[in-house]
Amino acid sequence: MTTPAPTGAPVNILVVDDESNIRKTLAICLETEGYHVTAVSNFQDAVAEAARRTFHMAFVDLRLGTVDGLDLIPALLAAGPWMKIIVITAYASVDTAVEAMRRGATDYIPKPFTPAQVTMAVRKVEQVRTLEQKVDSLREDLERAVPETRFASNSPAMQRAIEMVRQAAPTDAAILLRGESGTGKTVLARAIHGWSARTGKPFGVVSCPSLPGELLESELFGHARGAFTGAVRDNPGRIAACDGGTLFLDEVGDLPLSLQPKLLRFLQEREYERLGDASTRRADVRVVSATNRDLEGEVRAGRFREDLFYRLNVIQVEIPPLRERLQDLEELAAQLLAFYGKVRHRRFLGFTDEAMRAFTRYGWPGNLRELRNVIERASILCRSERIGAEYVPGALDGGEVPPSIGGMVSLEMVEEEHIRRVLAAASSLQKAAEILGIDQATLWRRRKQYGI
Repeated sequence: MTTPAPTGAPVNILVVDDESNIRKTLAICLETEGYHVTAVSNFQDAVAEAARRTFHMAFVDLRLGTVDGLDLIPALLAAGPWMKIIVITAYASVDTAVEAMRRGATDYIPKPFTPAQVTMAVRKVEQVRTLEQKVDSLREDLERAVPETRFASNSPAMQRAIEMVRQAAPTDAAILLRGESGTGKTVLARAIHGWSARTGKPFGVVSCPSLPGELLESELFGHARGAFTGAVRDNPGRIAACDGGTLFLDEVGDLPLSLQPKLLRFLQEREYERLGDASTRRADVRVVSATNRDLEGEVRAGRFREDLFYRLNVIQVEIPPLRERLQDLEELAAQLLAFYGKVRHRRFLGFTDEAMRAFTRYGWPGNLRELRNVIERASILCRSERIGAEYVPGALDGGEVPPSIGGMVSLEMVEEEHIRRVLAAASSLQKAAEILGIDQATLWRRRKQYGI
């Protein structure tokens, strides 16, 4: 069965071998498959060709006369870091092939080889290239979808928070981020992971209010097949998935009391058991948590364990609400407007003076999350190059929440404004639906109705 030829832009392949027959065989085999081939016999010509044009792949013999082909690998990668190198080696030199892989080669084929082996090696490399391109594309899409996070502030309170986080991040100390919903606790938790020695390891997020107790326990610690109804397969859990990395427990104040001893034990001993499995497991996971609750009050009320609170609260960082860091408001709004302008291919010149005055008068109950939603909405609806005050919440009424209760407006307008503000302040759609006293399906219909 013939493998289909590559599609799209031509794939250029460099063949480096001091044996004429090998060069010809490889060239014929690859050109038959539709690739563009350049064949050379020595180290110097290979480097010269790589400097002259772009090669996507190279076949390199590890013995180029008196020259070691291993030395050619870094030279080719210096000319084209994206190049995938397949080494050609004799059966007796597999150890050398392993060394070649360590130096940057992607694969190897032994001598003597067949056309089928060559084709298979090329196809494997093509699959790697395709996956890398998809990853790069997804990374670019993610960067376009999420505004750039800049950890700079003119607010003394925010400066203190950032400085404390930067000092604590390189350690393994548990960090408790405290602040209102929407102040950026999750973003700061990701930064802690990025500033730590664990940055190359997994980062996981568990939202404590989003799941009932048993499912939350399974999400954290995992479960064995058959542990409960619906457990049709083993689940390793987030702790196992984050081994070596960081686990962020969002809104940890909502952790059920029944689950708190198990988390405490893990924090103390790094040991745990999955649901339905008596085997004790270990994991090296740094825990960062966040809450908008008064945990000291929860401890006094018996809803949160005091010993767990102390374990989580080794380093406490208070994140100020947006209304207490108005020094940053204009710059934050400008950054978000530039981001959404780029996303929507619009050119915005900024905000009118009336809009900025309205921004500073408004209380921002939803903090940065609400600010982002407001700017995104304005970037969609505003037809001029400057955002006016009519797109700022509370601009026309001094910032009362909700602004139109008792005013000469329809009930529908009041409902829309109330839903928008609850969505801006809530940590999730499920939480917003709970606050509004409706199910998520009804909330989805309301959002569709009002274009939210």
